[in-house]
Amino acid sequence: MAVWTRACKTGLLELLLRERWVRVSAELTGETLSLTAEPGTGDPSVVNGVVNGNAEAAAPGGVRRVRVVKAEAGGLGISIKGGRENRMPVLISRIFPGLAAERSGALRLGDAILAVNGVDLRDATHDQAVQALKRAGREVILEVKFMREVTPYIKKPSLVSDLPWEGAAPQSPSLSGSEDSGSPQHQGPRDRKVIPLKMCFAARNLSMPDLENRLIELHSPDSRNTLVLRCRDTATAHAWFSALHANITALLPQVLAELNATLGSGSPTAGGREVKHIAWLAEQARLDGGRQQWRPVLMAVTEKDLLLYDGMPWTRDAWASPCHSYPLVATRLVHSGSGRRSPALGSELTFATRTGSRQGVEMHVFRVETHRDLSAWTRVLVQGCHAAAELIKEVTVGCTLGGQEVQLSIHYEGGFTISRDEPGSCVLFRYPYERLKMSADDGIRTLYLDFGGPEGELALDLHSCPKPIVFVLHTFLSAKVTRMGCWHRCPSPLALSPPAGGHRGPPTLSCPIGALLGLGSLP
Repeated sequence: MAVWTRACKTGLLELLLRERWVRVSAELTGETLSLTAEPGTGDPSVVNGVVNGNAEAAAPGGVRRVRVVKAEAGGLGISIKGGRENRMPVLISRIFPGLAAERSGALRLGDAILAVNGVDLRDATHDQAVQALKRAGREVILEVKFMREVTPYIKKPSLVSDLPWEGAAPQSPSLSGSEDSGSPQHQGPRDRKVIPLKMCFAARNLSMPDLENRLIELHSPDSRNTLVLRCRDTATAHAWFSALHANITALLPQVLAELNATLGSGSPTAGGREVKHIAWLAEQARLDGGRQQWRPVLMAVTEKDLLLYDGMPWTRDAWASPCHSYPLVATRLVHSGSGRRSPALGSELTFATRTGSRQGVEMHVFRVETHRDLSAWTRVLVQGCHAAAELIKEVTVGCTLGGQEVQLSIHYEGGFTISRDEPGSCVLFRYPYERLKMSADDGIRTLYLDFGGPEGELALDLHSCPKPIVFVLHTFLSAKVTRMGCWHRCPSPLALSPPAGGHRGPPTLSCPIGALLGLGSLP
């Protein structure tokens, strides 16, 4: 795996928190992303000490007069804390979305209520303040003063530190519009969240549209939580995404080492072999009505298998239960390159895999975020399939030929052997790869092989879909050609796909095997 340089970065971003954009100070290190809420986060903007809205200019000492008009339904829309018994002024501790106080745009968390419609509350108890607010009527005139020194004691409605992550259940805010009671509780001086980057997934334009190319998505390792950041412009978003992606990728060698140590050498896991590569990408999913969307998926490649997970399998039990498991020897890469639409700058970067199974051909389309990711996955899959062929060496299946039960064996080095399926069975046919002249299948249960011998074309009834053995044959041939350094001489890739439909079609091996292997051409 390539060595990545970790980036460090700081700056101001916006965080989507409970359907509102909150300004945060972001700090990126080699292993974490820290988000700290800026002072006044979630409140109306303050200009020269005066809150924008229906407020008069601040009087000496910072006192403001604010006019709030209640709607026909709903209260004032604030909660208060403090009072004389708590040795604190009466403070606004919550402003509820959509109600009168928020619509005025002139109140903020931490405002001390000095008077309500002329009734002085400077020495009022908490209950006296609640009653004064309830008696105020539809039009309320508040005298308020911002008390910065007491804001750490106020529970903000959208705390960055409460951001759900690693599968924690999200906390739903209360939307009650009544004034509540209670003493202030200290919440700490900083509203901050530190997110470990190990096995997170940084993406663009995946779970929500980004027409301005300013958004960055960060998905948790268990894929249950998503954090959305907004940058001031496209260039800033690209710089932040590149830094996040580089740091996450730089942690993958450590993840591989820990994962292989957890699984243990030769353990009976889903792959059963050493994990060679693991990373997040996006898979194309088809929805009702023919619509398509991308969803996060974790792909792992072992010495023998390609595995897909919904979340990072940190334990042996989780590792042993992938969503999908495909043998590499029956899998092939069929596309790698740019797509038609763009998640950010440039084209979508996609690749597709096809696997021969008893159900037919299973195809998956994946999207990556960078050209380097695309190159890495292309290399991992092609080399992984070839290495699996050299490791497995031989595949044998039972079948019927001319009414008698036989076994078809395909050996990576030795080629094809067809023998009777009985004790002390004798070999009926044995041919090296260079003798294979044509191959085809009907997509249902029959494989056709023609070695140019006197027996003519052999029709082998495999009793199930022939695609697994067809794909194994392709992988063996591709690995042999690549090993011999002849792949670049092939005018077109080997194609062992069936003809369209379920009927028998013309042979689909695009080049004579002897010519590909440099062993002489066939008629």
